Amino acid sequence: MDKIIRRKTRTVDVGGIKIGSGHDISIQSMCSRDSHDFEAVYRQTKSLVNAGCEIIRIAVPDKDCVGVFEYIKSRGVTIPLVADIHFDYRLAILSAEAGADKVRVNPGNLGELERLYAVADACMAHGTAMRVGVNGGSAEKKYVSKYGGVTPQALADSALSYVDALDTHGFHDIVVSVKSSNVKTMTDAVKLAAEGSDVPLHIGVTEAGSVRMGTIKNAVGIGALLTDGIGDTVRVSLTAPPEDEVYAARDILSACGYSRGGVEIVSCPTCGRTAIDLFGILKSIEDRIPEIDTHGFHIKAAVMGCVVNGPGEARDADVGIAGGKGEAVLFRHGEIVGKIREDTAADVLISEIEKTISEKVKEEGLNE
Repeated sequence: MDKIIRRKTRTVDVGGIKIGSGHDISIQSMCSRDSHDFEAVYRQTKSLVNAGCEIIRIAVPDKDCVGVFEYIKSRGVTIPLVADIHFDYRLAILSAEAGADKVRVNPGNLGELERLYAVADACMAHGTAMRVGVNGGSAEKKYVSKYGGVTPQALADSALSYVDALDTHGFHDIVVSVKSSNVKTMTDAVKLAAEGSDVPLHIGVTEAGSVRMGTIKNAVGIGALLTDGIGDTVRVSLTAPPEDEVYAARDILSACGYSRGGVEIVSCPTCGRTAIDLFGILKSIEDRIPEIDTHGFHIKAAVMGCVVNGPGEARDADVGIAGGKGEAVLFRHGEIVGKIREDTAADVLISEIEKTISEKVKEEGLNE
């Protein structure tokens, strides 16, 4: 894969995670538990961390929820936490004071610009970053009117006007998101925003839907931008447990060449030569992949239907299997190293993946 040249941006520090072109693309998700139930939010935060999430957003609908940031951090969670604010700018100020690492606001919903400046002042005082979000419901009316609707240009111009205002005010720790549930509208708006500023961009298709359709829409939208070098932090919005968002984001990043570790599975679509239960074997393997600690290494494993083309087509895989009649061959980097029974194929490949990781750990002198 040709090296992707990322768009140059400023760097924004969010609780120790650096967002910008000089740093890894971070994965975000959002807690779905009631923000008044601090313990439930804490438990879900821990689950998201275990799934590989790197920045977590928490809704703050009223002042009774502001204490959730201190509560979670007091329990030893170090992942950056973002306060999600919709209309009341005072909640953003309170969240910054309470230890939120970033506040996410839609300036178009806050009212007059002085309220945005008040939030910026609180962020500067407490070392808090800000995400400026613009969507169909919060785009500035003058731009919606100018461009005849919630167009990509209206979304981008609206977002960049807030960036300009904040920069002029002296606040620069800004990440921008311009979102839509329409894939093309989102990608076009993000590209326009990328041309008009050096701020890091948070990308994703909002209100994308179920795991199936939502993942497809986000893969198309996020993937199109990432392969053009645009995007510094991502969220795959799904109507599903937030852990599924994290897994989908990891897969999209990996598919676009931005993998920072994990197991990538490649598999053939099958044909009339397939003589083993490839679907069942693949599902068994995929179900167990999240449990594997890769120690930050990227492992590529192949699950192929037959030996006619399998080992050759998947030559770049670290390890793989290719089916025969009631059996399969095991191969490494395209070279066949043994035969295994069909009923043990999934177990053997998982074992070989773990063996490959152990070898890499030893080569790097790491402690398992």
